[in-house]
Amino acid sequence: MMHRPIGKIVKSNSHVDYVCQVYNSGETPHPPDPTDYAFGGFVAAELEAHSGVALVGLIYNTLLMNPEFGSLGPRLSPRDEVEIFSPDYLAETATLLGVICIGWFDAQGQAHQGVPALAATVNCPVRLLSTDEIYAFHVDAAGEPQLRYTPLLLAQKHALVAPLLMAVIDRLSELFPHSRNRLAVMRNNLAWKSIVQPAG
Repeated sequence: MMHRPIGKIVKSNSHVDYVCQVYNSGETPHPPDPTDYAFGGFVAAELEAHSGVALVGLIYNTLLMNPEFGSLGPRLSPRDEVEIFSPDYLAETATLLGVICIGWFDAQGQAHQGVPALAATVNCPVRLLSTDEIYAFHVDAAGEPQLRYTPLLLAQKHALVAPLLMAVIDRLSELFPHSRNRLAVMRNNLAWKSIVQPAG
């Protein structure tokens, strides 16, 4: 199974809401491409103190950190020369991801949806989930998709929650083609609520 690292945890806003800093060039042999950390992507935060345990999260937001913004003073060197003479300066820019935890894999590889008892730590590595892991995280004993973490997401009261859930449902429709009609009903309901509730 190929694990594709994309970044590390740098802070948390709550027990389930984390900020992941994407690896820059030079921090990893193969820096992630923007498509690797797209909106709605499934990721895992490996808990180093608990071997085999990984929190499962969804990327719901992206923030760009740029210390040059608002700096109107003259530059001492062109940007291409800064890369040569002051490579550390470029590290001040960062891409941060909002990741909401929706469950975990235990040490035996068993998937659990909901709020985990354990929390991630600073510098905890974050990687993409494989397609097989996404399937294993969602499939129930009857072979049907389960979304028990939906109430957890809806409780966040974030403007991007409805589009996030719709992106998840679209992904699951590909993994569970026999359940597309049932998933489509859920998606249509979410789309309708996302239009009606703000207006009400």
